[in-house]
Amino acid sequence: MTGTTAAADYAWLYERYEGLMEAYCVTLVKGVAPDGLLRELGTESVLRVTGVEELCEPSYDAWDEHGGGRLFVCAAAVGDWSLMVEYNGYLGVTEAAMAPVSRGRTVVSHFRNVNAVDHFCWFEDGDLRLHFEPLFPDSRDGSHPDELLTEMRESGFDLTEGGDYEGHTQAAFALAHRLTGVRLTPELFESLEFTCGLIPRP
Repeated sequence: MTGTTAAADYAWLYERYEGLMEAYCVTLVKGVAPDGLLRELGTESVLRVTGVEELCEPSYDAWDEHGGGRLFVCAAAVGDWSLMVEYNGYLGVTEAAMAPVSRGRTVVSHFRNVNAVDHFCWFEDGDLRLHFEPLFPDSRDGSHPDELLTEMRESGFDLTEGGDYEGHTQAAFALAHRLTGVRLTPELFESLEFTCGLIPRP
């Protein structure tokens, strides 16, 4: 594990990115550049955008234009990782799309929609090692469902059945940091240069 943030460290997401937190998917992929990631997912760059906030309008415009049939996916380089951000998207937690991308790599993704349906996925070399719903972290699956119990607790998840649901979305960001070493900050969200493309809905 390479990061030690907890749920409280991501309170800024709800303060500054309320729209994103209503419906988002955030994915980190190691060892591939943004353009290469988009090509592997089946698209080319159609737009370059600076800052996470600026992804909102074109994301929803694309959803309306294509009736949800194409997903607006954007990726930016963060060290040797690509950070993929989707407003109102879910490609990053779609196993059919991300398991192939993870071959020879690590992929960590998490998602939440407007109905509070959520998912957290950790892939290694084509294998889904861990999947759970952040709202219900006591129920997990994948090939190694109990490997990260300590890290999950330290991130802010209550693993008892019917436990405390407070901060579960922020805890997903903290757990992703612990797995990848990539800490997301307001400054990073403001400055990242994203490459964006449209991907057919899985």
